[in-house]
This record gives sequence, structure tokens and C-alpha cells, in this order.
Amino acid sequence: MYVAKRLLEQGHEVVGLDNLNNYYNPALKQWRLEQLQPFEKFRFVRLDLVDRNGVAALFRAERFERVIHLAAQAGVRYSIENPFAYADSNLTGMMTVLEGCRHNRVQHLVYASSSSVYGMNAKIPFSEADRVDHPVSLYAATKKSGELMAYAYARLYAIPATGLRFFTVYGPAGRPDMAPWLFTEAIVNNQPINVFNHGKMQRDFTYIDDIVEGVIRIQDVVPQDAVPHSLYNIGNNQPVELARFIRAIEAATGKQAKKIMLGMQPGDVERTFADTERIEAAVGYKPQTTIETGMQRFVDRYQNAPDTVKS
Repeated sequence: MYVAKRLLEQGHEVVGLDNLNNYYNPALKQWRLEQLQPFEKFRFVRLDLVDRNGVAALFRAERFERVIHLAAQAGVRYSIENPFAYADSNLTGMMTVLEGCRHNRVQHLVYASSSSVYGMNAKIPFSEADRVDHPVSLYAATKKSGELMAYAYARLYAIPATGLRFFTVYGPAGRPDMAPWLFTEAIVNNQPINVFNHGKMQRDFTYIDDIVEGVIRIQDVVPQDAVPHSLYNIGNNQPVELARFIRAIEAATGKQAKKIMLGMQPGDVERTFADTERIEAAVGYKPQTTIETGMQRFVDRYQNAPDTVKS
């Protein structure tokens, strides 16, 4: 939604696609959609990427110049419970987008990958040049597969494609299954929170405005190599320990967290840390938002949100 809004503010024509499924509260998805509908150059299409014929027809009708593909079945832990949802959205869905780009000569495909592809890599910070052959979740495996599929299409059909490895994206109206929402909701309501790895986890939390800036800038950098495919990390380049993250929420809410200390969960990694030199060199940009500033904005929006999107 935030990427679409920025493009619309710049005067672009945008067609937004989503299936508005019930993985989490559809009212929150509807709220996001309402932020875009006042723009005259915005059109919404309710469609599932798994629908091959529907996606193909949409590409034929619209003749998109560029495609920014941010749709996916997200979440590391849910991939353990419902693996086929990831095969459908992240593999078949990626294929329908690639086929649409192939048959309609899209100028540039920008797609979302994930820091999860780095798995248990011991070398830090994580660099795009690192091997990523050992995923620790099915979600990570599907995102790595998406990169390979995009590379193959770039090689076979000269489709310029750029993959963006996002590092723990958060911000106002973010997903309710992620730590910022779960922890804020619990702390505001005086409920305990589960603190995994005894608070020693580290995440390269990246605020949504910083992500959007990176996406908007990189969509103008069309790969020109013999195989026109590029990969970039977009992260804050400053890992934050879980304990500091919790303190930021406590400061923003004015409440003390009740903590339940636990060990590691299956599929989790202890640390993520983005090497951002490549994207800095490409577009002269580096994220700036601290976890304290970002979580204050998140909490402010959460506390003022309608009850319908909190259920």
C-alpha cells in the first residue's frame, strides 16, 4: 500500500492487485485499500495470483510498463503449519507474474525476496554475494526459489528483474502476526509476551518509509547485464536486540512489559544483519529510521486505529 501510494503521489497510474484473503483480519487490508481509492489514477483488481488465466488476462489488458511484485504468503512460523499456502502464493504466484512479464514485454520487474534466504549463515553482515543454500524454513526456501525463477526468466527471455531482500519490515498498519503488533497489543492490554531466545535475538528492523524509498529508487535502475537480474538487500544495517525493541515499545506505550522468557523456536534464526553497500552504491540511499522513532509511530497509529482492525 505504501509503495502504491508513493507512486500515485508522483503521478503514476497504478493497478493494485490483492486477493484480500483471511490470513489475518481482512478489515486491515480494506483499510489499506481505502487509503489508495481517492487517487484518480488508482484501480484495484481483486484477484489471486494463483489464477493463471485471470493474471494472464490482466497483463494482456493493461500492458504494464513496470511490475512491482510484493505479494506473498509471508510468515516463517505459519509455513510450518500450512506449507501448501506457500507453494501456491510464492511459487505458482511468482510463476504467473513471470509469465505475464514474459508475454507482455514488461520493462522492469521488481519483486520482494527476504532476508530469510540467508538462513543460518554465520558470516555477518549478510551480503548478496553470500551463498544461500541452507534455508531453515519453507518460507525461506520459497523466497530463494523465487529468486532462481526470476534469474532463469531473465536469462531465457531477457526480462529485466530485480529482487529485494527485505529485512524485518515494520510500520503503521503492518501485519498483526509480526512482533511489533503482537507485543504492542499485549503490552497495551497488560498481557504477557513471549520473549524467545531470552531476549538475545537480533533483527535488522527496517521501517516502512525506508523500504518504500529503496523500492521507488531501485525501480528506475533497470539491470543491463547479459543476464539482466540484480539482487539488493534493503535493511537498516543496524541489528537491534529484542530487549531494546521491547524497551522501545514500553517507552511508546508508557507501560511495562510482562515477559515470559523462552528458548529458540523452530525456523527462527538468532540474528539478521544487512550489508547495504550494494544498494547504497546503486541509488545513494541508506535507511535512517531508528527503532525508537519507528515504534513510536507504530504505537501512535495502533492506539488510534478503529477497533474493527484490531480484532
